[in-house]
Amino acid sequence: MARKKTTESVLPKKSSKRNAEKRPSWDIYFLDIAHLVATRSTCLRRQVGTVVVKNKQILATGYNGAPMGITHCDETGCLREKLRVPSGQRHELCRALHAEQNAFLQAARHGVNLDGATLYITVQPCAICAKMIINAGIKKVVIDGNYPDEMAVGFLREGKVNMVVIKR
Repeated sequence: MARKKTTESVLPKKSSKRNAEKRPSWDIYFLDIAHLVATRSTCLRRQVGTVVVKNKQILATGYNGAPMGITHCDETGCLREKLRVPSGQRHELCRALHAEQNAFLQAARHGVNLDGATLYITVQPCAICAKMIINAGIKKVVIDGNYPDEMAVGFLREGKVNMVVIKR
């Protein structure tokens, strides 16, 4: 006599209510990934990470750090720190690229279109990155940290980029 096949799972069933309480929203999920990406940063002042997402799929990631093949700040020291340059000023003195810039360059190297995507970042973008976000076609920026750059907020608003601040 043949045995009847069963499709019942051997794993215990989880309560969907209990699961929903523990399961993060998509915004928190991708922000948490951005925080993990930031741990790769070699900046001595601020570790920043970003994740670019479209249709709930990660397209690119980036963290602030020196270009490929260039000595990182954690080895050379920080010129901006030595000169006591305030946060948000004199970016040209920094060896590093911003997290957003590295994510955009990663996407470009691999031929990934970012038009219509959402950018998750651990701090608010600066004005330079805000302009890049607009021109990359990013439609939404989700942040959970401040940065002293009101011009960037104005650019994003004028460029019709929806900026969402997550407060935890």
